[in-house]
Amino acid sequence: MPITISNWGHCGFASTRISTVDSRVAAVSPICVPRRSPFFNPPFPQQMFWQPRSPMLHSVVRTRILGVIPARFASTRFPGKALALVAGKPMLQHVWERAKQSRYLDGLVVATDDDRIAAAVRKFDGRVRMTSSQHPSGTDRLAEVASAEEAAFYVNIQGDEPLIDPEAIDAAILSVQGDEAVAMGTLKRPIIDPAEITNPNVVKVVTNLLGDAIYFSRCPIPYERDGRSETQLYFKHIGLYVYRREFLLSYPDLNIGPLEKAECLEQLRAMENGYRIRVVKTEYESLGVDTPEDLERVNKLFAASDALRSG
Repeated sequence: MPITISNWGHCGFASTRISTVDSRVAAVSPICVPRRSPFFNPPFPQQMFWQPRSPMLHSVVRTRILGVIPARFASTRFPGKALALVAGKPMLQHVWERAKQSRYLDGLVVATDDDRIAAAVRKFDGRVRMTSSQHPSGTDRLAEVASAEEAAFYVNIQGDEPLIDPEAIDAAILSVQGDEAVAMGTLKRPIIDPAEITNPNVVKVVTNLLGDAIYFSRCPIPYERDGRSETQLYFKHIGLYVYRREFLLSYPDLNIGPLEKAECLEQLRAMENGYRIRVVKTEYESLGVDTPEDLERVNKLFAASDALRSG
């Protein structure tokens, strides 16, 4: 029986349907607060800001799930962005506080190779683990954490998304439950803006009828030959990943294939080596900070929200 995680009015999306997860994984209370709270009704997407919520979704999963936030100080387009201030706090702190709202995470840690980031995390009472500076990707950094910290699942939470939705984290976690043949889980969102279809910075994903990824690409996929489909075909990949421990530990030793090299997409390494990636549909829209201009936009959103609350 498929289950649906609905918006509890704090920050979430209208509905995240997990059609391939057995209903034994979670129990959903039939009592829900209104989807748009009368006390918080901003003029922009409500999923960007969360409110305290009552526990209504109860996990029956007995395994440990660890959230990991990989954070580097070096960045080609925006050095030091992890510590850039958003509404008076380091961006990384916003990510930490939102991830802590996840219902399923049993622990959370920041993985970094930089003492400045480590010091900032300790200042806001976060937990940090120092890792090697030689990792080519965030997944490789997570693999080092997995070798030192025991868990059944590890969640890769992007450190440059200060508006991360805790329910998106939970949806990704549920995607890998109940099917041990699935090595990874991630999210996709329908593309509404046609310009995103041809934008190489927006990664597209196509899936099979089981919900497993067929391919990820920076190119427009699939190709509509006749251009008359009434079905939603184009989906944006949301870069939030959940890994099984065994797969994550093996990831650094997997061969890097020609597709990963061509697309510069690390998730293709799993697919090129024969692993399955379960992809769950969500309405969550990620808002990453890759440039100073992105940071300015996010700060404006926080300022608008503060003004709305105080007014």
